[in-house]
Amino acid sequence: MKDTRQARATVGLLLASALVLMTVDHRSGENSPLGPLRGAGTAVFGAVEQAGASVARPVVRFFEAVAAAPEAQRRVEELRGENERLRYALAAQALDHRRSAELHRLLGTAGLGGYEVVPAQVIARRNVPGFEEAVELDVGSADGVRPEMTVLNGDGLVGRVVQVGPSTSTAALISAPASSVGARLEGSGEIGVVRGAGENGRLLHFRLLDSATPITRGQRIVSFGSQRGVPYVAGVPIGVVERVEATPGELTRIAYARPYADLTALNVVGVVVRPPARDPRDAVLPPAGQNGAGR
Repeated sequence: MKDTRQARATVGLLLASALVLMTVDHRSGENSPLGPLRGAGTAVFGAVEQAGASVARPVVRFFEAVAAAPEAQRRVEELRGENERLRYALAAQALDHRRSAELHRLLGTAGLGGYEVVPAQVIARRNVPGFEEAVELDVGSADGVRPEMTVLNGDGLVGRVVQVGPSTSTAALISAPASSVGARLEGSGEIGVVRGAGENGRLLHFRLLDSATPITRGQRIVSFGSQRGVPYVAGVPIGVVERVEATPGELTRIAYARPYADLTALNVVGVVVRPPARDPRDAVLPPAGQNGAGR
């Protein structure tokens, strides 16, 4: 539209008319003759507004989500870290409970046999010259540990100390082929020798000195003891006979025993720093029918 006098007059007339209509509508209130027109306009523009909002809402939410993404990711990382900490805490609690139970059994066994022990924890599996199966302990000379001392746990005989440092020591297991332990049968007192059988500590080789001595599956073996308790104190449970080999014409009898101590999963053990005043004989063995070997 060209900027002419006629055009300016038309615009002025329209503005004046609009002002008149707004004044009339305002003063008339609810009875305004322009009410139907106003309602129709409201409906039309309201629908347009709703349609625009429905179109714009997903876009707004998208940008809000994008803006909140770093915070959400940070929270996810925090929750993940908290879950890891809780998992480690539960694992540590379970491990502490297990160690506590093992220590309780160890002290109970030591009390029955009259052994004075220094509790220790197995911290590594290692090999030493002459002994393929050995473990490292977290106690040493500063704790009163010396070479050739007996090592046991709450279930039975584990081995003997072969090397000692200020704060650590090494114990050769009775399952090592080079190991040799004087042993005897429960009750009868028949003497033999226990050696490692080369089956990853699951079985021990037991040779009875008298071939005429009867031996059957289920009989139990304890340590015979060495002079002054070095390297083995007397009365420590060793194992339960699993099978007996036929040895016709031999001067000795051979059997295989399952060790009481689980030599493949050692944790809490005790080093006997003072032997018992007297041989406990079979007093340290568990009640009959509760062998518990290899626990």
